[in-house]
Amino acid sequence: MPDYLATVDWARAQFALTALYHWIFVPLTLGLSFLCAFYESIYVKTGNEEWKKLTKFWMTLFGINFAIGVATGIIMEFEFGTNWSNYSWMVGDIFGAPLAVEGIFAFFIEATFFAVMFFGWNRVSKGFHLFSTWMVAVGSNLSALWILVANGWMQFPTGMAFNPDTARFEMQDIGAVILSPFAIGKFTHATSSGFVLAALFVIGISSLFLLQNRHQQMAKRSIAVAAVFGLLSSLFVGLTGDEAAYNVAHKQPMKLAAMEGLYVGQENAPVVAFGIVNSTKRPGDDTPAFYQEVKIPGLLSLLANREWNSYVPGINDLAFGNPARQIPGAAVRMANGKIAVAELVNYKAAKKSGDAPAAATALARFSQYQADLGYGHLTKAAEAAPPVATTFYSFHIMVVLGTLFPLLFLVVLFHTMKGTIEHQRCLNSINIFALFLGYIAGMAGWVVAEVGRQPWAIQDLLPVQVAATKLASGNVQTTFFLFLTLFTVLLIAEIRIMLKQITIGPEA
Repeated sequence: MPDYLATVDWARAQFALTALYHWIFVPLTLGLSFLCAFYESIYVKTGNEEWKKLTKFWMTLFGINFAIGVATGIIMEFEFGTNWSNYSWMVGDIFGAPLAVEGIFAFFIEATFFAVMFFGWNRVSKGFHLFSTWMVAVGSNLSALWILVANGWMQFPTGMAFNPDTARFEMQDIGAVILSPFAIGKFTHATSSGFVLAALFVIGISSLFLLQNRHQQMAKRSIAVAAVFGLLSSLFVGLTGDEAAYNVAHKQPMKLAAMEGLYVGQENAPVVAFGIVNSTKRPGDDTPAFYQEVKIPGLLSLLANREWNSYVPGINDLAFGNPARQIPGAAVRMANGKIAVAELVNYKAAKKSGDAPAAATALARFSQYQADLGYGHLTKAAEAAPPVATTFYSFHIMVVLGTLFPLLFLVVLFHTMKGTIEHQRCLNSINIFALFLGYIAGMAGWVVAEVGRQPWAIQDLLPVQVAATKLASGNVQTTFFLFLTLFTVLLIAEIRIMLKQITIGPEA
């Protein structure tokens, strides 16, 4: 058992490593594809060859990023079969469907028009080339749609039913899976954050050109479009983020409590504007949650329930229960879940032996407690809480940076419209630094989404330790370090190739 638990932790680490490296490339692909389409649209509209040169420059950087992003994405999908085979067996019918659509439909669109976009200059008409560029942008974001539908289902499983004969979750309503609030929220929030990163990328590199007194006209034109795109996208990120928090409050209340370090539920619950988390605190103990904190009263209640004085449950309520608020808590659900697990075993045994009455009785009992099946695999109520410090800090980093980006875009746009952007050396230096902050914000958002969901591979239904493959921990450790080396080499290669292309500039 200890070696198996080590395997689970290493499998978690390996998947987190792959996902975070993959997310270095994905958001830039999502946003830069649309910026290339905007730039080329201006070229086709105006006929100005400078816009064509500008488009081809950013398109080259897009292509470098796209190629390496595909490699990490393929490895991540294979990990579901190698490290998470129980997960793949139990939910493959549901989780695999959107991934199959992504590969057959969305990626097919991307790949088909990708070649025309890169090699079709002067070989096809302007109109068809522009159409191809737009289709690459649409295809890239459609790929993200289906992947985020799959992830949204893991956060809020719906449109399915559990088959006790096969011990698998089976698709019942694909429409409910695609149109669930989590799927829509994941897609709109993640893609718009990618748009923000792409805008920061274009502005950052263009600002470098301005500081170096190179390609001034090209840089200013690039910044003008990217600043508008980034400003609109950052405002949309705020709207989708608010809706995402509302969905989390009602479908993943434990995650919300961890995001704000709220252990004891309360009415008029505050948002912690700033806090230093007590990382030694555990659910149920009497130690303070924060060493230092600055609160905004009532704001969490407003965000969670759209009412200032509404009640927001805390980690202790959700772990140990709060009868006064009719919150059963993980402790009660664990007891029910263990009954469900036992009755499922009894049902399988009775059916195998041909005892139909016993099988029917066991199945009826199982159905009564089925909703808490996943909790039957937990050993103590405190396990239902995610790592609070990691979730709290990641969430607040994401929110703070997400608030600063629209202000930055406004300042950049102001100086661009005023015609003074090339003289703002301090601002242009900040723009370069802001690119790295964009990556940090995106990574922090995914840490909130995935670490805040622990201990669940599928919310409330399948704990991570049950989802993992029973491998020797040494096998997973070996592949972890192999992937770490491979991804690092790929990242270094991308950075070097991009820097070389940036050094060459749009002339090539």
